[in-house]
Amino acid sequence: MTGISKKFGDTFVNKDVNFTMYKGEICALLGENGAGKSTLVNMLSGIYKPDVGLIEIKEKFVNFDTPKQAIQHGIGMIHQHFKLVDVMTAKENIIIGRKTNLFINEKKLTKQIKELSEHFDIIVDPDKKVYNMSVGEKQNVEILKVLYYGADILILDEPTAVLTPQETQKLFKVLRKMKERGCSVLIITHKLNEVMEISDRVVVMRKGEVVGDILTSETSIKKLTDMMVGQSIDLSIKRINYSNKQEIFQVKNLTVIDHDNIHKVNNVSFKLSAGEILGVAGITGSGQKELCEAIMSLEKIHSGDIIFENKNIVGLSYREILGLGIVLGFVPEDRLGMGLVAGMSLVDNIVLRDYYNHKGFFINKKPSKKRTENLVKKLGVQTPSIYTPIKQLSGGNIQKVLLGREIDCSPKLIITAYPTRGLDIKSSYLIYDLLNEQKAKGIGIIYVAEDLDVLLEISDRILVMCRGEAIGIVNAEDTNKEEIGLMMSGEKLVK
Repeated sequence: MTGISKKFGDTFVNKDVNFTMYKGEICALLGENGAGKSTLVNMLSGIYKPDVGLIEIKEKFVNFDTPKQAIQHGIGMIHQHFKLVDVMTAKENIIIGRKTNLFINEKKLTKQIKELSEHFDIIVDPDKKVYNMSVGEKQNVEILKVLYYGADILILDEPTAVLTPQETQKLFKVLRKMKERGCSVLIITHKLNEVMEISDRVVVMRKGEVVGDILTSETSIKKLTDMMVGQSIDLSIKRINYSNKQEIFQVKNLTVIDHDNIHKVNNVSFKLSAGEILGVAGITGSGQKELCEAIMSLEKIHSGDIIFENKNIVGLSYREILGLGIVLGFVPEDRLGMGLVAGMSLVDNIVLRDYYNHKGFFINKKPSKKRTENLVKKLGVQTPSIYTPIKQLSGGNIQKVLLGREIDCSPKLIITAYPTRGLDIKSSYLIYDLLNEQKAKGIGIIYVAEDLDVLLEISDRILVMCRGEAIGIVNAEDTNKEEIGLMMSGEKLVK
């Protein structure tokens, strides 16, 4: 890509970008949120068209109008959120969307997929339904799908975000095999330790421009971080010790069953003390979301107890829980679907937290306006105005507003699900610092996350879930990623 520029409105998202990939290499593309990474690869994969600049594939200049044209030139994009049909088999998902005859030769298709699997050491059962697959298996199907289309330049967006350490190593083995077979692989990720392990070269972007292009062997995590942010930052996450650890919260034999009679949370029990961070680990869909929402009275509880300061809050609405003097802070996984209203301003989203406490027919927004101004100043929220619609903010700034709002209500317990998902390093470390500040004040925190390195650093204990069950609770200082990964797969450790 030579001299690539792209504008949205009056803002340059990419400005005079030069970017090269070589045959048989694994390249990592790094940058903070808003650095222009996604726009750049979207132009490479035919989703956007550059305003200025040239794209050259295998010594031919190309001009993509659609993703289909990019695929025809050997470029395959594997998105963070898989594009698979759950009720179909692996081979049906691989062939879907392709022009075929009226009848499909099942045996021939199965043979082709198996040959492709063996060629790249990708383990896939062609006849297995997607809904019966692990996350790692689903990702293998996505990779096979683009390889089946003939792609030899692969772009992977956050490929390890929802994988266990064991599944990550299996993926890396596949990527190395693809590299050996002459494929070029581009990885977009925020996990710098994995960048150092798997990549040959790193390209760093900042504010729409390439600011670094360096061999992985000649750099370090600290150098890459400083390059991304534009200044030196401290990468340590401190585990604060809170001395007066009195038990404030307990979940006993909690069970949540959905409308299909599936146990989303199955007989889960744990305790939480003041000034403690309890990390929750598990493959996506293991019941973490339902556990958080059950505590917040957003999921119907089939059986079990939730005890807060000796009061059982099961069956109570959130307003009734507040009536008992119990304030809970909640940062849900879905920031804009459940946490905030996308079309409303920062001020109005702050008002939503406690509008029912206002007396009279009209709401006095002056106190909320002041709180919003303080929040924007304290957390460094980048916004044109406190009246700007939330949807116009970047992911990091949206998360700052959401977490800041919940902290501002002085909760006794904060439940936060994937608070740094998709955030850049600078924004992520601000979130870690905010949570540690609350911990130091004696607030209990339930912290659901995917990044096991961070979980091990910031948590006091870690609850590991698999298929709705609590596999075990371990002290963060006494375990490691490999043990957590095994537990996430359903293996109970015996020490």
